[in-house]
Amino acid sequence: MTVSLDDLPLRDDLRGLTPYGAPQAPLPVALNVNENTHPVPDAVASDILDDIAVALRDVNRYPDREFTALREGFAQYLGHGLQAEQIWAGNGSNEVLQHILQAFAGPGRTVFSFGPTYSMYPLLAQGTGARWVAGRREPDYTLTPEDAVAQIEQIDPDVVLLCSPNNPTGTPLGLDVVEAVYEATRGVVVVDEAYQEFAPHDAASALTLLEGRPRLAVSRTMSKAFAFAGARVGYLAADPAFIDALRLVRLPYHLSALTQAAAVAALRNSDVMLSMVDEIVGQRDRITATLEALGYTPHESWSNFVLFGGVADPRATWQRLYDRGVLIRDVGIAGHLRVTAGTEAETTAFLDALASIGSAS
Repeated sequence: MTVSLDDLPLRDDLRGLTPYGAPQAPLPVALNVNENTHPVPDAVASDILDDIAVALRDVNRYPDREFTALREGFAQYLGHGLQAEQIWAGNGSNEVLQHILQAFAGPGRTVFSFGPTYSMYPLLAQGTGARWVAGRREPDYTLTPEDAVAQIEQIDPDVVLLCSPNNPTGTPLGLDVVEAVYEATRGVVVVDEAYQEFAPHDAASALTLLEGRPRLAVSRTMSKAFAFAGARVGYLAADPAFIDALRLVRLPYHLSALTQAAAVAALRNSDVMLSMVDEIVGQRDRITATLEALGYTPHESWSNFVLFGGVADPRATWQRLYDRGVLIRDVGIAGHLRVTAGTEAETTAFLDALASIGSAS
């Protein structure tokens, strides 16, 4: 007998929800999920394969539960005097964020962020049984310390998630906002810097704020700048006591030996892996300039994507691009669409397809 989800004894708070997921389609130009569309360089891929081959010889044994070498690699990569005991990692930054919410949120607690923001945040909150509350941003999607504090004081959340730069808008976040939010809340504050490598080189990271702030964590990912989305590796930096809290909720041996080996090798080649970032930023800025010329309204972006307004019918525009072999993202913001900055050829394909549709009206 075939049953539906409604026939199963699902948790009441999960009924009616839909799982996260962007459309997946075998189109020639896929610019919808903010991947780094550049492949891993051949020399680096060979180095990674060598390390995986070594790890494979011991795959009959459980991996290093504390992923020591990987944490040391992340500490060295991040700098700022960080030590391995201040580092945590998981299968993508989503799992790292889930660990945080399992440890600090849950039933009877509140998770807060400023919308629009990353669409996984409410799903992660709801999955841990926490209450999700979305605050507001300015019309240009920025935040001021004063308004952020006023909203925090009204909600009194247990966990605050700050996406910097923000997804899906690309908006930068001032460190003055992070400092003000931290002082205004009794809970933990997480700065999600998934796109930090695409920010201007002189842009300060929230990592500079960790000293003396034990309730602050800064998360990153290898999915974007490192072109490692398929490997699923995310990480964070925080006070060692914060890290201890995450050990309470993680699954045993949650990072496989093969994942650890691949990530350590990628970090060892970080200079080569990150050499494509400037090219991606160049394509992002090219997209912005061309969108303006076509009459659209691109928003300032410090990420590897551009959110643009002035789209009279986002669904119809999305479909017309789809029909031309180009997949971008409708993120549900009225009059807007979002496109990832890909290779030069992919960017050209998107811009040519959009121009063939006609200028913004």
